Amino acid sequence: MKGSTAPPARAQWPTFARPCPPALFHANRCKGGRILSTHSPKVTHLRRDDTLELLRNRRSVPPLALSEPGPSPAELDLLLTIGARVPDHGKLAPWRFIIFEGEGRAAAGRLIAEVFKTDQPDADPDRIELERKRLTHAPLVIGVVSCAAPHVKIPEWEQALSAGAVCMNLVTAATAMGFGASWLTQWYSYDPRVLEGLGLAPHEKIAGFIHIGKSSGVPEDRVRPALPSITSRYQG
Repeated sequence: MKGSTAPPARAQWPTFARPCPPALFHANRCKGGRILSTHSPKVTHLRRDDTLELLRNRRSVPPLALSEPGPSPAELDLLLTIGARVPDHGKLAPWRFIIFEGEGRAAAGRLIAEVFKTDQPDADPDRIELERKRLTHAPLVIGVVSCAAPHVKIPEWEQALSAGAVCMNLVTAATAMGFGASWLTQWYSYDPRVLEGLGLAPHEKIAGFIHIGKSSGVPEDRVRPALPSITSRYQG
């Protein structure tokens, strides 16, 4: 229309990694000491029914029900960006990611199977094969490492909770992208030999392995707790 002006182009909001200021970290900080910084437009607090519906109906999909294709490199970057956008008291970023894809999944599986055979020398071949395939069913597995450590102000418990929030963000974001996802740990998440083999420092722990891939269908929902049984109101 004559006299009209085109709306300004939407600003691009880059995501980049920057070194963490030393003051933000405790002595045993997470390896690599980097924070994902995101410049984002101002958030407007509007009701988003589609988001509420996603959260209300989200369902975990077991790794055996996940298959190719997995997220693209751009989708993986977005997943990690969303994963890192969680409450984080003190801005410590007390967590990091380990990506398992391609041959890396099989290599991790061999490590898990070897440790299992050491502890269970009489295990039958089928069971050893099950352990070897733990991280190979889904095309992508994201290991979330909790780097919680003593801090002068921030309790370790709060740091660990932040890592749990990272896991949930990853599951929710993957579901929103159209993938199936599940958050698992299993015995090997607590075995120091496996953790060392995966490159964790002595003070680090696995908060979860997030398995992500395409799902052929959504499993039936499980029984959820009745709200009155888990809710109380403080009366003073």
